[in-house]
Amino acid sequence: MAMNPQAFLPRRRRPSAASFISPKFSRMELLQSLVLLSQDITNLQPFKYLLRPTFLSMIRKVKLLESLFEELLRNSRDNSRRFSASSSAVLCLEEMYILLQRIKTLIEDCTNGSKIWLLMQAEATSNAFSEITSELSTLLDVLPVAELGLGDDMEELVGLVRRQCSAHPKAAEPLVAPSDESLRRDVALILKKIEDEVVPNQPKLKEVFERLGLLDSSSCRDEMESLEEEVQNQANERSKSEVVALIGLVRYAKCVLYGGSTPRTDFQQRRSASGLAVPSDFRCPITLDLMRDPVVVATGQTYDRDSISLWIQSGHSSCPKTGQTLEHSNLIPNRALRNLIALWCCEQRIPFEERPPGEGGSRSHSTAANKAALEATKMTASYLINKLAGSSSMEAANTIIYELRVLAKTDSDSRTCIADAGAIPLLVGYLGADVGSANPSLQVNAVTTMLNLSILEENKTKIMEADGAIDGIVGVLQSGATWEAKGNAAAAIFSLSGVRSYVRRLGRRADVVKGLIGLAMEGPNSSKKDALAAILNLATDRDTAGKLVEAGVLEMASELMGGLQDEAVAVLEAVVRRGGAVAAVASYATIHKLTVLLREGSERSRERAVSTLVMICRKAGPEAVAELATVQGIERIIWELRGTGTLRAKRKAASLLKIIRRWVAGQDSAAVSEPYMTTNMTTAVSSSTRIMLPS
Repeated sequence: MAMNPQAFLPRRRRPSAASFISPKFSRMELLQSLVLLSQDITNLQPFKYLLRPTFLSMIRKVKLLESLFEELLRNSRDNSRRFSASSSAVLCLEEMYILLQRIKTLIEDCTNGSKIWLLMQAEATSNAFSEITSELSTLLDVLPVAELGLGDDMEELVGLVRRQCSAHPKAAEPLVAPSDESLRRDVALILKKIEDEVVPNQPKLKEVFERLGLLDSSSCRDEMESLEEEVQNQANERSKSEVVALIGLVRYAKCVLYGGSTPRTDFQQRRSASGLAVPSDFRCPITLDLMRDPVVVATGQTYDRDSISLWIQSGHSSCPKTGQTLEHSNLIPNRALRNLIALWCCEQRIPFEERPPGEGGSRSHSTAANKAALEATKMTASYLINKLAGSSSMEAANTIIYELRVLAKTDSDSRTCIADAGAIPLLVGYLGADVGSANPSLQVNAVTTMLNLSILEENKTKIMEADGAIDGIVGVLQSGATWEAKGNAAAAIFSLSGVRSYVRRLGRRADVVKGLIGLAMEGPNSSKKDALAAILNLATDRDTAGKLVEAGVLEMASELMGGLQDEAVAVLEAVVRRGGAVAAVASYATIHKLTVLLREGSERSRERAVSTLVMICRKAGPEAVAELATVQGIERIIWELRGTGTLRAKRKAASLLKIIRRWVAGQDSAAVSEPYMTTNMTTAVSSSTRIMLPS
């Protein structure tokens, strides 16, 4: 697709409602509002580089009008009767208030947005200013100046503004300044060369970015965030695609000209979703990305539509998070969660794609639809990998790997380009304990980049097959320099175990199992959740479930039930389901804790708790039922769950009640035939704990 300036269509403006509605002010309030609004406009700072004459011309006109409004306000205070008699003048001033609101919105919209986007739509922006100037000229023509009681100097001022507004440029004169038009063509030419797989001339690229005012890595990063917002402001798909190409260009230039971003050791929040601390409930459990179209599967878990659809299409029939078999493949839109995510994105100034729920499809930031964007991403990845290969210091490597980390978080095309450029073998070298002790930030960036790359299905194989990659990730899991490094290593294992054939391969490694359980026991909550998610994936394999039991996963889950009940009981349920009788017997100690969850847990944890109890009782035999029978009020707890739980919880509660009923009936029968026999089971049903079952 050839790039040319005319391909860029105007953005959808975001004026306030006041820009179109006549104000309901008293006449004094109207004049005061006109003065304040004029002052707001004249205090706005135009760009130093683009459309400066257009902005300054409009601001000068408003400055002159400010003097008029101030004079009218003074006269109104001295003689309100004289001004109040002019209803036609009031009508003109109300229309002028609306027009000034539009002027303010237009200037703010331009100055607060992307510089390079403003350049590419310079003609449309100049047209917008010309239309407003023409409307202002019309208002001044019909303004009854004689009725306002102005002095001669103010009448001359009004005449001056009227003449300035009427002095339209000649038809032969261009709307865009020659310097801006030249710069716009240079940008379009660079994009065309990138599309043709020609690496841009670096001195020329630097000249263009200096003329745009993009003088360092920080300004380029801000420019990219503005462009990401701009994608959402475009109603035309072609324009969205072109803006994505500009994002690729700015990212490439940032790396080549300014050496990438400075790594942030504290990972402070940024306006982009890739750098912001996204609430865990808003992240897809598969990709760990912010969900754009959350859907609920048969087990009640929520995933992003694109990722769970790919999971199911790849042949999986189980829930990735719980390991339960999916009774059906229907995906139900989670509109409530989607609305919460959209609200959070709005508050954080993060672009949120406004596609109707259920449409699915690729993200708006995907570069697949634009060859220039894809080639720019390839060039960026290749440049960074080549620079990393020749890096001579940890500080330099840290800067490069941080840039790869951010790029790998962007989209699937970026992950493909980075892996194809040979990043994985190079990243392995920065996972070691020596790197962690010397530069903890570098180790965090390296393992997080590996995690981001592993989200892509084909990259999972590349990581699993790369020499030392798994050893490096496991090494970080066990002895990483920071909890963040350990947590992201666990998240990488979770991501890799999304492929069925890799679950057993990872589960056979004692260091993986030991490292995950250790992190779940000792780490902060965020790291605990990463470890538990990985354990849950590994527990989908029967052999691995046995190894998890031997390593103490049941004791770990029991200990975590107080703080992370949903995650802990999910692990317990999965392990008991696939660990057989051994796991069921070993989980005796958790029976009482599970009954506490039946009373006090969340809806989801109650469902999992009753399901786990059913499996324990069935696999471990009468001893487990006897243990459960000693719980005071267990009958009432189960019956409450049958009435208030989820559909699955109700079914499991009914099954559990039948199991206990049969056991009690058996004890009563044994008591009749052998009245003098005492066993552990019969003493479990004493007069104080005997369950009174309904008829």
